[in-house]
Amino acid sequence: MYYSGAQILIKLLEKFGIRKIPGIPGGANLPIYSALADSSIEHILARHEQGAGFIAQGMARSTGKPAVCFATSGPGATNLLTAIADAKLDSVPIIAITGQVPTTYLGTDAFQEIDTYGLTLPITKHNFLIRSPAELLEVIPEAFRIARDGRPGPVAIDIPKDVQFEKIKVSKWPSPKRTKIKKIDQKTIRKIAQEINKAKKPLLYIGGGIISSGAHLALRKFSGKNSIPVTSTLMGLGAFLPQGSLYLGMLGMHGARYTNLLLKETDLLLAFGVRFDDRATGNIKEFCSQAKIIHIDIDYAEIDKLKKTNISIAGDIKQALEQILPYLRRDARRQWLAHIEKFKKEYPFFMPAKKYFFQPLNFIQAINRHLAPQDIITTDVGQHQMWVAQAYTFSYPRTFLTSGGLGTMGFGFPAAIGAALANPGRRAVCISGDGSFLMNIQELATLADLNLDVAVIIMNNKNLGLVRQQQELFYGKKYIGTFFKSNPDFTKIAESFGIRGYDLGKAKQPAKMLDEALRKKGPCVINAPIHYAENVMPMVAPGAANSEMIGGQEYE
Repeated sequence: MYYSGAQILIKLLEKFGIRKIPGIPGGANLPIYSALADSSIEHILARHEQGAGFIAQGMARSTGKPAVCFATSGPGATNLLTAIADAKLDSVPIIAITGQVPTTYLGTDAFQEIDTYGLTLPITKHNFLIRSPAELLEVIPEAFRIARDGRPGPVAIDIPKDVQFEKIKVSKWPSPKRTKIKKIDQKTIRKIAQEINKAKKPLLYIGGGIISSGAHLALRKFSGKNSIPVTSTLMGLGAFLPQGSLYLGMLGMHGARYTNLLLKETDLLLAFGVRFDDRATGNIKEFCSQAKIIHIDIDYAEIDKLKKTNISIAGDIKQALEQILPYLRRDARRQWLAHIEKFKKEYPFFMPAKKYFFQPLNFIQAINRHLAPQDIITTDVGQHQMWVAQAYTFSYPRTFLTSGGLGTMGFGFPAAIGAALANPGRRAVCISGDGSFLMNIQELATLADLNLDVAVIIMNNKNLGLVRQQQELFYGKKYIGTFFKSNPDFTKIAESFGIRGYDLGKAKQPAKMLDEALRKKGPCVINAPIHYAENVMPMVAPGAANSEMIGGQEYE
């Protein structure tokens, strides 16, 4: 039977389990949309291509499965770039499919022509420029394999319009491809176990790789058997249960003081599924400078890239944990754990008085109390993101979706839409700042169309808060470009889209209003006034060692 390139694409996406695709049509991808109209796949009309890319990310991050987004050529493709780059740095499996001008027009500066292949080359795991419909039969299965296997990441596929129209005979459809997991050398496994067993003060430093590999249960067994304390990066939150004496919380720029100081005490750092990001390590030369380092990560390029290791494995972290576990002896490590409890008392993470409802940490905990453990929290980037990381309790992987590596304002709201689309029956809550929410506020129209159970909570301080904080602390209080002279009434904007709006600042009983807002199903926007001078503390100055934290000793 004969199929056009566009029909081949849609048939393959159906075959590979895609059920929803966010995107925006345009002249160069209309043949694809024509084929999509005859498909079982539901199209999600975003209001900006960046929104479409982040909706796809919300789907992929919350499920671990590749998600697809569509855009046309030219500005459609360039609007996707930030979402693609964000996925690259956080290892998110999305497949961005763009239309392109006909192949005979390539290189002529035709209307809405842009070198999508060249632009996406440095921000994807792999990318393709399709020259014939037959290539799609090979490229689409390969794109799913690349996006999903090993270290996940984005793939871009650019399809010229004439290729979308061209028909070929298809007698056999390809099957999914999988990469075989490489076996880990048993000698190295035993050597790692020996180092752990003889260490006096071992410490697990975990990241997003634990979640990507589905290794959270293996990690919990591993830590429990040998009584090894755990500290997490921003991307690893949810991988380890926050209750109990073995959890040290988040490390790094806004980690607890005791956590960062204990990293100086460890004699064996188990860096599992991490890449030694500067926000986690601070000054890399000073980071765990006295400890032996064992690094396990799926990406060979990350091994010894920033920190020299004593033993390393470039492999699947779940497989490694399961293979090391039998060689670990049971150890209560009473002396090490007693030392940790002493540090927690001497260098505590201070919480403010409970009477201040709008104090950011109190407010995050109030949100936490109203939500179920398996509800999905997304954030944008800024102070609110760090307050969530410090004060919200994440007990399950893939319940915290945030932009870590690229730090993209505008991520949280469309990601929440994607998470709700991919997880029917589960609530998604975007905790944002007023600056971040304005970045992709147009997706309120998308949310209204879909009527999803998505709540947006705006911590509104009328500032670019984290930038203002750095200006206060490190730039002599020279405040420029951070204060919003005018800010919209977010509740009225929500209501204009037919979405419930709540302003906690106007409520006599804000806690009661928050409860009412979150008790009801369906979309809503909640505005919460936060004092502009509130800072995220403690904090490590850029370039300083983690042990040189400022602030956070007490709350007045």
